[in-house]
Amino acid sequence: MYAANFTDGIYLLDFEFHPEHGREGNPPEPVCMVVRKWPSGRTERYWQDDLKRLAVAPFPTGEKALCVAYFASAELDCFQVLGWPQPVNVLDLFVEFRCLTNGLRLSNGSGLLGALLYFGLPSISGEQKDAMRDLILTGGPWSDSQQLSILDYCETDVVALAQLLNAMNDEIDWPRALLRGRYMQAVSCIQMNGVPLDVEELELLKLQWSSIQDQLIAEIDGDYGVYDGRTFKIDRFEAYLMASDIPWPRLESGRLDMRDNTFRDMARSHIQIAPIRELRSALSEMRLANLYVGDDGRNRCLLSPFRSRTGRNQPSNSKFIFGPSVWLRGLIKPQPGWGLAYVDWSQQEFGIAAALSGDPAMRAAYRSGDPYLAFAIQAGAVPAHATKKTHEAERDQFKACVLAVQYGMGEASLSLRINQPVARARQLLELHRRTYRQFWKWSNSAVDEAVLGGRLWAGFGWQIHARDELNDRSLRNFPMQANGAEMLRIACILLTEAGIRVCAPVHDALLIEAPLDELDEAIATTKSLMQEASRIVLDGFELGSDVKEVRYPERYMDKRGVVMWNKVMALIGRSVMV
Repeated sequence: MYAANFTDGIYLLDFEFHPEHGREGNPPEPVCMVVRKWPSGRTERYWQDDLKRLAVAPFPTGEKALCVAYFASAELDCFQVLGWPQPVNVLDLFVEFRCLTNGLRLSNGSGLLGALLYFGLPSISGEQKDAMRDLILTGGPWSDSQQLSILDYCETDVVALAQLLNAMNDEIDWPRALLRGRYMQAVSCIQMNGVPLDVEELELLKLQWSSIQDQLIAEIDGDYGVYDGRTFKIDRFEAYLMASDIPWPRLESGRLDMRDNTFRDMARSHIQIAPIRELRSALSEMRLANLYVGDDGRNRCLLSPFRSRTGRNQPSNSKFIFGPSVWLRGLIKPQPGWGLAYVDWSQQEFGIAAALSGDPAMRAAYRSGDPYLAFAIQAGAVPAHATKKTHEAERDQFKACVLAVQYGMGEASLSLRINQPVARARQLLELHRRTYRQFWKWSNSAVDEAVLGGRLWAGFGWQIHARDELNDRSLRNFPMQANGAEMLRIACILLTEAGIRVCAPVHDALLIEAPLDELDEAIATTKSLMQEASRIVLDGFELGSDVKEVRYPERYMDKRGVVMWNKVMALIGRSVMV
């Protein structure tokens, strides 16, 4: 049994805490901790005053000990607040339960109560748990009897952890589970760092947002004519699309597909759509008060690691600065004397597909630096001397085809994206199949494996059960997305352990910060470690990366949000970006 390797002991722990000063976005303030040695059951309980007097954790945390928790990043956040050295080895039973059951329909969810019910283990009721959480979130002061109740409640979780470890022990893939535990340590570092925001602009936006909405509609909708008051009129939008010769996906009913994901995809291929998409999203969804911002002006929220089926993070769109409309990312601004860098892998999914499939033509296309143009050249659609400038239209079509394959789009959807007949979309997809035969053989085998075996795995053990919901598109997409998630996790581990201040992971990118005189070195280290992460996941195949720097007093900005940001800033009487 792998657990026998931890000769200094296995310790199950749980903290109760609330946000410092009661403000979401602040670091946690520990209320109590209970630790239980496994399997002996020896238990120790500590109230907040006891915890603050300790310079280190009151149990072994070195190389020969194991720390076990459920959603361990929360416990590790408390370690950081208390100034305790981090444990070397972490086992997160939430992560392992997610991995074990990913893709299955769980009637009780993947929280601790859900995991206990899944294994038929006893637990307290959800109502009891909610009541105790509410008591803890009051922030105190608590009476002696309330303190005792909180400690008793905390102990129920470590007792539950012991039962859960007994039930899961034989199914844990130990070396990979400990790697996932290292990632939860990295998540804790990143969550505690947070993203620096321009709180002055944020407060001004909160103050004036309601009053400027009508002005904002007038400013932006003047180019579209799709609003009636504050109501978005689909028939007017359809007329605008026809007049602008922009094809738009439709539902089976024949109506325009107005889902936000569709709007986002169309805004990428038709940039003139971006402002109206941002306006529509902001008016319907934006709740500035929901954005978590600490007393120090940093956006901190739960990154929700491993929540998606592909194993990616899934933070709240309303609480995380990278969740709402992209124009709001203009609020991201380094503090004086500091800089930020947004470092993302270049065409990550294409590179992952090339590496894992072993397709020589696809690998060559990625290494060319412009896989979309390389695809067009390899397919014989443009001459070998073609460039992005000389054959922009052809490159755009082949790029759309590559993305369509990655997203699992069919010929009808592709024809709309490129504004060409279905026959042209069909031709492009056929060229992809002919040019990258090895990739398609590999992709088909992944679907076959899922259908016949019922599961698919990523390189470091993240799995998905396919028997409950067979979907050809998602099964083909899983190896790229899941291995992309593995790559991001390893990069986060390498960067945080190297001392790089990571502020946020964003799908295929990392936002880092450093003092201005150290920023260039931090960027070089980040790029190097991200390349190393790609080599680790892709068996030596290396992905490149792109960098966007932001040096104080500049602010971060996504190009898709520039028009909207400038309009809003002008309306609230602020200077706009050049």
